[in-house]
Amino acid sequence: MLTEIRTAIRPAVVILLLLAGITGLAYPALIAGLGQVAFPVQANGSLIVANGTVVGSELIAQGFVGARYFHPRASAAGKGYDASASGATNLAPGSKDLRDAIANRVAEARVQGMAGPLPADLVTTSASGLDPDLSPEAAFSQVGRIAKARNMPATELHRQVEHAIAFPALGLIGDAHVNVLMLNRQIDGLSAKTSK
Repeated sequence: MLTEIRTAIRPAVVILLLLAGITGLAYPALIAGLGQVAFPVQANGSLIVANGTVVGSELIAQGFVGARYFHPRASAAGKGYDASASGATNLAPGSKDLRDAIANRVAEARVQGMAGPLPADLVTTSASGLDPDLSPEAAFSQVGRIAKARNMPATELHRQVEHAIAFPALGLIGDAHVNVLMLNRQIDGLSAKTSK
């Protein structure tokens, strides 16, 4: 009887170890290796390096608050833009807290000089709290404030936003958007060139 049990268990243990090796080790190693070869930047987090120092990732928003910078979407991740605490507010559309938060963001935008209807992504948080992108409309609505703070022509900043717009893949997949970190780095570089 003990021999029969060993005979029955042995194939199950062998198959378990074989499948664990394939699905737990070989397949992930193969995919990670292919990612490193085919898409090394993306596989390593789309990091942005300046002068040998990592300054951010194209995939994670940073909290720009100065008048000289384009501001990203508001963040509900931890104390703001905390990648270890990613998450939405999970407030219902009828929530008083949500209405109050949006009203505060609208009031803040008005103080900064933004007039007219505000794009929704300027006054709401994203699902992750770390969305690095804005709609082109949200970026364009900030041009006046930034032009004044940097003492630059608004037309030049408008042109920089137009150049920073990433359009939908194949004209169908996704929405047009602007990566805020990349745009801010772009205008910092432009400011450095014009001040020389």
